[in-house]
Amino acid sequence: MVDVTKVTEIVERHGRAREHLIAMLMDCQEEFYHLPREVVEQVSTEVQVPVAQVLGIATFFRAFSLKPVGRYPIHVCMGTACHVQGGPRLLDALERELGIPRGDTTADLLFGLDTVNCLGCCGLAPVITVGRDVHGKLKQAAIPRILKQYRKEVDDAATHH
Repeated sequence: MVDVTKVTEIVERHGRAREHLIAMLMDCQEEFYHLPREVVEQVSTEVQVPVAQVLGIATFFRAFSLKPVGRYPIHVCMGTACHVQGGPRLLDALERELGIPRGDTTADLLFGLDTVNCLGCCGLAPVITVGRDVHGKLKQAAIPRILKQYRKEVDDAATHH
């Protein structure tokens, strides 16, 4: 269930201006880790723009997702350098550790897992990103430690609130 009051706050922060629709959707994506149908409909209502137009923006830009991508989206680079240096093995390790296949999101919405064609940091191959963080020159053995670090961040934040 989506807290639409959060959507209203985001829309109001942008002055309900149509020209800030993309920025509003970006803030909603950050808040909900994707753009659920209720969010799209609420933005449409509040900004007085047809749902189809909001969906058009949400599906045109790759930064948006209509299905949950997780608080920490993980992208495994499969560019040539990363592929040769062990990208597929990192993907296998992540799928095992998270218990989900590529393209899916963990049930707790903490992690999403996908591949990308190239992250542009071939000198660090093999590379994954977790959210905005880049982890390079990785070995499979490092995967549990990396995931634990992000889980700990969430646990620490929950105990401080």
